[in-house]
Amino acid sequence: MESNFESNPLIDRLPKHLKQFIIPQDYNDYTPINQAVWRYVMRKNVDYLSKVAHNSYLEGLDKTGLEIDNIPNMYGMNRILKEIGWAAVAVDGFIPPSAFMEFQAYNVLVIACDIRQLEHIEYTPAPDIIHEGAGHAPIIANPEYAEYLRRFGEIGCKAISSARDYELYEAVRLLSIVKEAEGTPAEEIKAAEDQVDFLQNNMGELSEMSKIRNLHWWTVEYGLIGTVENPKIYGAGLLSSIGESAWCMTDNVKKIPYDISAADQSFDITKPQPQLYVTPDFAQLSSVLEEFASKMALRTGGLSGIQKLITSKNLGTVELSTGLQISGVFTNVIENEGKPVYIQTTGKTALSYREKELVSHGTDAHAEGFGSPVGKLKGINLAIEDMGPRDLRAYDIYEGEQITLEFEGNIKVSGEIVTGTRNLQGEILLIKFKNCTVTQGETILFAPEWGIYDMAVGKKITSAFSGPADVNSFDMISHVPSSHTIKQKKSAEREELEGLYRNVRNLREGKAAEITLKEAFGAVTANHKNDWLLSVEIAELAKKENNTDLIDKVLNHLEKVKINRPEVAHLIDGGLELIFEKATNL
Repeated sequence: MESNFESNPLIDRLPKHLKQFIIPQDYNDYTPINQAVWRYVMRKNVDYLSKVAHNSYLEGLDKTGLEIDNIPNMYGMNRILKEIGWAAVAVDGFIPPSAFMEFQAYNVLVIACDIRQLEHIEYTPAPDIIHEGAGHAPIIANPEYAEYLRRFGEIGCKAISSARDYELYEAVRLLSIVKEAEGTPAEEIKAAEDQVDFLQNNMGELSEMSKIRNLHWWTVEYGLIGTVENPKIYGAGLLSSIGESAWCMTDNVKKIPYDISAADQSFDITKPQPQLYVTPDFAQLSSVLEEFASKMALRTGGLSGIQKLITSKNLGTVELSTGLQISGVFTNVIENEGKPVYIQTTGKTALSYREKELVSHGTDAHAEGFGSPVGKLKGINLAIEDMGPRDLRAYDIYEGEQITLEFEGNIKVSGEIVTGTRNLQGEILLIKFKNCTVTQGETILFAPEWGIYDMAVGKKITSAFSGPADVNSFDMISHVPSSHTIKQKKSAEREELEGLYRNVRNLREGKAAEITLKEAFGAVTANHKNDWLLSVEIAELAKKENNTDLIDKVLNHLEKVKINRPEVAHLIDGGLELIFEKATNL
């Protein structure tokens, strides 16, 4: 088994929780049929997209080292992507959206190594190497777009999800797997489609992750650029779909100027898109992204930010005005006059400053959770963080002092101050108490017998975002998808068909073949009458050999296939156009 994996500094510096998703690309797993599917799609795309794609696409094909005749290997891609400041890694199908975006933030392109079945050659809901390699990779050769993609990942991975978001991710992943697995019963596919449809239509209020995922879909995946009247394609989903790339340019698809409203437009991954958004240029993409980011809890913080984290039920972080970062699963907030006055996590919690865990404040120190008042002292305009040494002395906020601090919202902290933790600028981040009691009215929030109490200092929550401040604070190497890509056993008939594809490929490449082109065609017509792609490839070689007798036989056979399988008639015609019209034009 051959694993093609070329590392580079960008991959080497990835955090461990992202490296857990990386798998080797076993190039020998690609069958001759897989190679033929890649070649057909790429030939059709280059022919058609040269007319309708943004000019960066064709330029990018050369820069990223993608070949029309061969499925790319990660070794070659990484060697060339390194020159434009990017890297590529192989993964198994869909990965969680936050992880996908975080890879982008590191300038690393995520590539699903599987390839669509011949039966789904026009479009598949599953990520595959055609979508990722032929769709995403070429366009990132454009520096302005590449920076948008990196910035999108940087912001997107901080978006707060809902519990329903993860359900949808798992449902879409399962659908993509069963739909691409050969021989999956129709009722199993239908059940998976119904579950995705149900979740898509019952998401409730859209989370930050849902909204930024919408922006990603309408730009990175299905974006158009230029004018509404004359758009060009740059979205990877369109660039990699020979069906939708043509469909999207018709009047059947509504074209809408791209703006922030796209964040509220959900999509159905299982169907062609009824509308698409057109950006005038790549600069507009970055402008809309920043407009969206300005409304995220990442930048607004406050009560709504902590409430979003509580609703998500996932690991998240709040940052206080002092820069102290509290990471954990937030379960409670006490509010007063629209402001948070006390926040609480449950379970392992870590405290950080500037994305680096504070010494002695990791998850071992705060294994049961962390709670702290937020805001100003009652009746005092000067916040603790803004107090100088004389102010602190005046209010008895001093080591060894027994003190009661009463915060707004009736939060009281009573105990003996042990010490404080300061940042490099000398600002207080934490105050440590012993024999401490924290209350709100009659409710006890912390009792002396619970041990040492660390009180966070901060007059407000300035930021709230998904994930930890310091990725090393938590064991995040624990992603276990509920479904895995299915590798079907091959029948004897399938083995024979792959052998025929291999022989024809060898003949085209001038390598030794076991049978002649005529014999290969005879075997197809005798044993594989429903296969169409190999006959198209045989017609191409017969044309090069000027074998008119074989050409006539192949064309007659393909006409019969078109009658028996009308759903592939346009694919056959498309393949033959490449052979005969191009030959005429030459």
